[in-house]
Amino acid sequence: MILTIDLGTSVTKVALWDEEGLLAVGRAELDRSHQTGNRVEQDPASWWASLVAACAAARASAPGAFSAVHGIGCSAARQTFVPVTAGGEPIGAALVWSDRRASEEAALLTDALGGRRSAWMRTGVVLDGGSVAAKVAWLASHDAERLRDARWLLAPRDLVVWRLTGELCTDVTLASATGMYEWSGTNLTLVTEVAGAAAERIPEVRPSTTIAGGLRDSAARALGLPADVPVVIGAGDRPCEVLGTGATTARPMVSWGTTANVSVPVDERPDQPPVGLIVTAGALGGWLLEGGLSAAGSAVEWLAGLAGIDSGVLLSSARSSPPGARGVLAFPWLGGARAPWWRADAGAGVVGLAFDHRPADVARALVEGVAYDVVRCLEAAVGAGSPGVGAGPAGFVGAGEGGRAAPVEIALGGGGSILPVWTDVLTAVTGLPAVRRRSGEAASAGAALLTAEALGIDVDVDRLDPVEGRVCPDAAEVATYRSLRTRADETAAALLALGNAR
Repeated sequence: MILTIDLGTSVTKVALWDEEGLLAVGRAELDRSHQTGNRVEQDPASWWASLVAACAAARASAPGAFSAVHGIGCSAARQTFVPVTAGGEPIGAALVWSDRRASEEAALLTDALGGRRSAWMRTGVVLDGGSVAAKVAWLASHDAERLRDARWLLAPRDLVVWRLTGELCTDVTLASATGMYEWSGTNLTLVTEVAGAAAERIPEVRPSTTIAGGLRDSAARALGLPADVPVVIGAGDRPCEVLGTGATTARPMVSWGTTANVSVPVDERPDQPPVGLIVTAGALGGWLLEGGLSAAGSAVEWLAGLAGIDSGVLLSSARSSPPGARGVLAFPWLGGARAPWWRADAGAGVVGLAFDHRPADVARALVEGVAYDVVRCLEAAVGAGSPGVGAGPAGFVGAGEGGRAAPVEIALGGGGSILPVWTDVLTAVTGLPAVRRRSGEAASAGAALLTAEALGIDVDVDRLDPVEGRVCPDAAEVATYRSLRTRADETAAALLALGNAR
């Protein structure tokens, strides 16, 4: 019996797995604070409190299975961190991955490494205002006392594992996404020009299958679990989702949650940076070509808040709007345009509104805007061209300039795998079928597979979480989106040319 902990941005999930699949899930919500200056913060105390609550829910759902747990594994959002004392006490609020306060620092770090291409070649990532490296530099300039008082800079997963086991460490997937490391042979090495004040505050980097230690008595009592259960450090949410969806180069993972992400697993690190994408470490070796977008579910929540409508109701109503959203185009670049554009100065936009449009049309347009950026990322992954100059819907034929095979289908990850409006739009905009697995909990499934690997349990993804559904694109809708793509690309270019009016 394996228990997985998935520390997300808006929810903490605890899942119970046996060799035949998912038995129970417990959830607890997490709050974020959005402030001026593109600041997004979170109370780090909520990470442990939400874990306790999620465990209580899972225990109530399956008490017998919960008491029989003999392994714990983790998945977590990357690029969120908090300064921590030597005794493990957080100092102030955590800086969430979507916090973009450090754009100026990111530009300075990029220049120090010789420009964006050179920075990518060394670190694998785009040093933007949301990168850990840039935000650490921001702390050094704007909140030096907090950084000076900190012994460690820890991600939510790292702090939770420390409390679970008393062992302090991080894993390769989280480290490789920070922008502070480069690969030297098979090892991660800190980039001194970037790490700066953080160099002595980053815990030891270990493989994702590392058993950090046994569950301490105090943690076991708080969570209602047996003591000494081995805790596997696990990996970041996207690498876990890649494992949990059974993604391949030909079947990239596309995830919808707080944001959307495209992850294409490859065996070799590319010699040249794919336009608009980053490269991070895979949880069991290899690499991920990634396109992390600005917003997805969070954009819908934002619109729902403005309209005074429940976000779930709003998403359901979006299906009543036809493909093309009755002429509305939306660009959900809240907090700046990330992959594949990487324009921190860009803002979100809605174009084409008229008096007869409804919230459902804008919601549909937001979903379509996410899907357009997804297809641009997929095009970049196969070397089809720069953002906005790609092959278009259903345009993946053969291999691109990058020499990688074109995708033939999509592996669905995140909560969006069961959202009909998202899966219908995604398949129609990309022209590709999509497969979903039974549990709908790809990150947790990936964490379970990592835990099984660490504990020597023989199980594979098709046994643990078999494919349960396949969504095929509607041919008429594919044709509609193909005809709309040029307008979407041209409008995106015009919006980017405006920059951020704030």
